[in-house]
Amino acid sequence: MERKPYFDRAKRVVVKVGSNVLTGENGLNHGLIASLSRQISKMADAGCEVLLVSSGAVAAGQKKMEITKRPENIPARQAVAAIGQSGLMLAYENAFASHNRKVAQILLTSDDLRLNRCRYLNARNTINTLLSWKVVPVINENDTVAVEEIRLGDNDNLSALITLMMDADILVNLTDIDGLYTANPRTVKTAERISLVQEITRRIERYAEGIPGTLGTGGMATKIKAAKKVTSGGIPMVIADGKLENVLLRLFSGEILGTFFMPAKSKLSSRKCWIGFALKPKGRLFVDKGAAAAIAEMGKSLLPGGIIRVEGQFSAGEPVEIIDPGGNRLATGLVNYSAGDIEKIMGLRSFSIKERLGRNPYDEVVHRNNMAVFGECGD
Repeated sequence: MERKPYFDRAKRVVVKVGSNVLTGENGLNHGLIASLSRQISKMADAGCEVLLVSSGAVAAGQKKMEITKRPENIPARQAVAAIGQSGLMLAYENAFASHNRKVAQILLTSDDLRLNRCRYLNARNTINTLLSWKVVPVINENDTVAVEEIRLGDNDNLSALITLMMDADILVNLTDIDGLYTANPRTVKTAERISLVQEITRRIERYAEGIPGTLGTGGMATKIKAAKKVTSGGIPMVIADGKLENVLLRLFSGEILGTFFMPAKSKLSSRKCWIGFALKPKGRLFVDKGAAAAIAEMGKSLLPGGIIRVEGQFSAGEPVEIIDPGGNRLATGLVNYSAGDIEKIMGLRSFSIKERLGRNPYDEVVHRNNMAVFGECGD
């Protein structure tokens, strides 16, 4: 299938650029930043809204402090990120200013997008306002406070969440490798680049697991996870070499570069993407074969009769994972009952809820409208 129509139709684009692209032996690669700002400015002049998700703070701070090895303890990593972030934004501000464009710094943690729907929507409204003012948002993980995210190669995931949140038309992930290969091309000469991925299968995931990151912490595996998120939302993604001259302009002119991930045919709603990918589950519900089939194959809600075990402590309205009999994550959903109440009613028919709890506000433990099913998400 053709990838060019997706680029031709794109009016809102998220560009993620990794640490390995942005930094060199002497710190930030100012030539690369100048090139990115020029390309993004040209895209904006043509009527395209561009959001830039930028790594590089930790790597830039590490270079600035002449630290040759990535700090192992958390306070040192956070301090290095704080030192590098100011330099990173100054470089972007100067580069975009030469094209008469303003930038805005936005620092987020996963919790900013996971705590509640209101906070998620507030972030979206702020970014929409910046875009309406023709300002380029430069978004980064807040590494100075985000302990877990520093360890997990977070900006691949962050770029996916931003793409879904902002209803972007495409995610461009720029890294130091020109796409997904069948093996690590740095060490395996026979490795072949995969130009097009129709569906992210276990084989695709295994290819990615064999290609680690270098200066950054993401590697190819986190990029594939990001691709799974955005393609399930009906949005394509491309992984391309960020150091390739005019890579953005060449991609949007139709040149076949990198690895292109086709979007899923059935698109999850924005709200279900938020439930499935932005929220952090508070517990797990284990279901029997019948309930799993009803959810996966028949599009049904989760009723108490199909639940066989509850794990974790959570309140009504919080997100939980639904686990099938094989131990696989079937879905994520917002529960209508607390963990304690579910333990009391699991295995029962819905008409017995009132007899057991003294009330029956809902027949369903998780309603289908509040559930993201990962069969639908390509997981």
